[in-house]
Amino acid sequence: MSHPYMHPNLDDPQLREQVQAKRASALRLLEEAVAEWGNVVFASSLGAEDQVVIDLVAKSPFRDQVAPFVLDTGRLPEETYATLAKTEAHYGLRFAVYAPEAADVERVVRRYGINGFYHSLEARHACCEARKVLPLKRALAGQKAWVTGLRRQQNVTRAQLEPKAWDEAHGLWKISPLWDWTHEEVWAYIRLYQVPYHPLHDAFYPSIGCAPCTRAVAVGEDPRAGRWWWEHAETRECGLHRRDPVAVVER
Repeated sequence: MSHPYMHPNLDDPQLREQVQAKRASALRLLEEAVAEWGNVVFASSLGAEDQVVIDLVAKSPFRDQVAPFVLDTGRLPEETYATLAKTEAHYGLRFAVYAPEAADVERVVRRYGINGFYHSLEARHACCEARKVLPLKRALAGQKAWVTGLRRQQNVTRAQLEPKAWDEAHGLWKISPLWDWTHEEVWAYIRLYQVPYHPLHDAFYPSIGCAPCTRAVAVGEDPRAGRWWWEHAETRECGLHRRDPVAVVER
């Protein structure tokens, strides 16, 4: 049984109108980004929001100007790889895949242990830095703008998210076309446009990252509660979307 908000009332004309309006707004933002910067890149975790974004892109006239990529941390659920393969086949495109440098991962494991991220925020940030942040820097190198599937409603750390903002940590513009979408609108879009989605969403995983750092949530629980659940809500970011850069991997 999947989470209730994954099954919005598609017979509600107001909801359908909202989704169409949000879709048009998101497409305009993406089109403006391509017009301003030419080619841009899109960081996907293959979660629900990112699947909406890739659907928007793949069905647009500018699909060849938005290059999707995935960060393969080495500890993703098997279902994530299956979703990647299914998405590529469905849309007839290829995602670039960036993996961490072995030496960076080895340093973190040597210092904190294989699952040290459970024991301190410093250790968790170090793991995220090696497995996600440093690969992201390689993916963004030389780019002028990147696209994300972030939404304000996702977490308290994203409440001030803007549709277009200068990303000081990475030195380029960040575009978030779903910034003002609700959970209901995301899933209404997925149902209306028959977008392929991650199977763990059906097991009460609204937000999906690395396997050891992600769990299912209960009905009524915050959708991001399943990410780094042993930490305070204010610290539940991996470093990809922090305002200040994280530098915790010793070299």
